[in-house]
Amino acid sequence: MLPIQLPHRPSNSNKFTFGRVLNIAGSENFRGAAYLSTLSALRVGAGYVTLAAIPSVINAVAARLSEAVFLPLPQESSMISPKSLSVIVPYVDSKTVCAFGCGLSSLHCNLDDLLGIVNYFLTLTILKKSPLVLDADGLNLLSNSNGNFRFDGLCVMTPHAKELARLLHANVENVEKDRVDAAREISAKYDSVVLLKGHETVIAYDGKVQINETGNSALAKAGTGDCLTGVIAGLLAQKMNPFDAAVLGAHLHGLAGELASKELSEYGVLASDLPLYIAKALRQVELDAKA
Repeated sequence: MLPIQLPHRPSNSNKFTFGRVLNIAGSENFRGAAYLSTLSALRVGAGYVTLAAIPSVINAVAARLSEAVFLPLPQESSMISPKSLSVIVPYVDSKTVCAFGCGLSSLHCNLDDLLGIVNYFLTLTILKKSPLVLDADGLNLLSNSNGNFRFDGLCVMTPHAKELARLLHANVENVEKDRVDAAREISAKYDSVVLLKGHETVIAYDGKVQINETGNSALAKAGTGDCLTGVIAGLLAQKMNPFDAAVLGAHLHGLAGELASKELSEYGVLASDLPLYIAKALRQVELDAKA
């Protein structure tokens, strides 16, 4: 049973009806993360998706995805430069959903530079009241930050157990002992929706908890989390509230894995297969609602 209704798609609409996403993602070592998250935001129905990334990432993604818009960012070594902030700032506002963190760091990155970028960027999204999906390197950088960030419920964090343990300054075993309590603790600390990935994904915010029941081992591969980030960002762009977007996003993501594995097996599904099956999951949900 689908826990949340799909966003409405009025006939009298244009691309801006279904919202804007600014996806800040990728580095030379992790170009695929930028591709998967951007494509997934489009597949779930966002109207206008911009990938902000260094030129080599944009070139790689543009060769495979013609529907995205691209915002080149200054580069330092193999990742974005602190100078990128002046490029990004004009694009952040309350009507633009930001996704931040997928594949952002490089294997040999300057942590101080990235911490400066994340501190400034998170402060900006809070000031501008921009809905935010924070994943992967965004979460890892937040765990190293001394900033006191409170997101007023407008952020969806998507950690796996190890990333959440870093945010708690605890060990993974303690997180896994009580996943619901761990998700609630981080949610309260940052005033953010928390989606703790894994078997029976936990979504928590403001006393509400939802356990997702879709998904299988097909999703246990690198890159599938980037797809989930894009799905949630795309749902937020369509005016869903953050908790509902996280619940529906987890449901669709898991259902896509199930549908893909029926054709490709749980062994053979790749993260790059998921965006198409996300579209098929949406179609199945539509049909089930009419039955």
